Amino acid sequence: MSKTILCGAKVYTKDFKFEEKSVIIEDGKITRVLDKTEKVTFPDADMVDLTGKFIIPGLIDIHLHGAIGADFCDGNEEAFHKIAKYEASQGIAAICPTTMTLPYDTLENVMKCAQGAVQSQSRDEATIIGINMEGPFVSKEKCGAQNPEYLKNPDIEAFNRLQSVSGDLIRLVDIAPELEGAEDFIRQVAPRCRVSLAHTTADYETASRAFKLGAKHVTHLHNAMPPLLSRAPGLIGAAFDNSEVTPELICDGYHILPAMVRATFKLFGADRMILISDSCMAAGMPAGEYSLGGQPVFMHDRKATLADGTLAGSASNLMDCLQQCIKHMDIPVCEAIRAATYNPAKAMGVLDEFGTIESGKKADLVIFNEEYEMESVVLNGIKLV
Repeated sequence: MSKTILCGAKVYTKDFKFEEKSVIIEDGKITRVLDKTEKVTFPDADMVDLTGKFIIPGLIDIHLHGAIGADFCDGNEEAFHKIAKYEASQGIAAICPTTMTLPYDTLENVMKCAQGAVQSQSRDEATIIGINMEGPFVSKEKCGAQNPEYLKNPDIEAFNRLQSVSGDLIRLVDIAPELEGAEDFIRQVAPRCRVSLAHTTADYETASRAFKLGAKHVTHLHNAMPPLLSRAPGLIGAAFDNSEVTPELICDGYHILPAMVRATFKLFGADRMILISDSCMAAGMPAGEYSLGGQPVFMHDRKATLADGTLAGSASNLMDCLQQCIKHMDIPVCEAIRAATYNPAKAMGVLDEFGTIESGKKADLVIFNEEYEMESVVLNGIKLV
């Protein structure tokens, strides 16, 4: 049995702060986390001195469409594996591959590929913890980069069919609550799958009803929805008023400016915020032309847009977004890390394996230097970078 001890570093604890501790890893799992006052006596272990470094849990991205020239909707398992390996190399330990608004037969194929990819994942890939189904149940007026040709009203039978084909992998489904059939959809689906409000024109009252019926999430808050106004608080105000609701935030530096990111963290609190990348296949690639949901995407200066200038996902990964929060948006370090680790793990129901550095969890870790820059990645107890 292999045993590694990471000692001397400041470890991000389950209390969301850094303390000097030693992390003991055996066969891909964290078996013990020792305080600095506890004596480490394991003569057969591989001791790694990380004095001056910081250790955080592997990140969890619950909203990403692609990276490194591949998209989860490409229709083959190879795309899933390629993206999952790239994400792992960037310190992202777990992912929810996200679909686009596409025909049902295309989505069925994507779901089949997802199930196959989950069953054949390798140890150097970010773990696929579920599917985020973004579209086709969204608003034409706020469809953003979603293809309006394939939009549908919420359809429980269609969702059930896709869920069955996926092997019950869909953990998050996005809808516009003002659409016909939305309330019945939420009522029936919310007990078994997290429902997120997205790409919507919903006012405060409509959104509030959706949350009371069981929706608990908001897709990329501020984007593809009405703004928060004094006499029209809309979806954002309704989400604030419902304490169980978790809002996503794309912090790539383009979707939301730093002042609004800071205001949103203050408004909702560090215990509710979830960082996402919303990355498209342009992430990790040079400037050029790519695609998203069958539509051409142009990426320059790490900004991805449709031909008309509409933002089309991001060209950043979640580690990039975390760095943006820490270095350029003045979000407190521990709050930013929580929003990229613990909070998404809790929302997706995977805290038993991910999200914190504790005994029994997967040994998926990121090691930072004193500037909070990534130096190395440990996945399943094995150093990748």
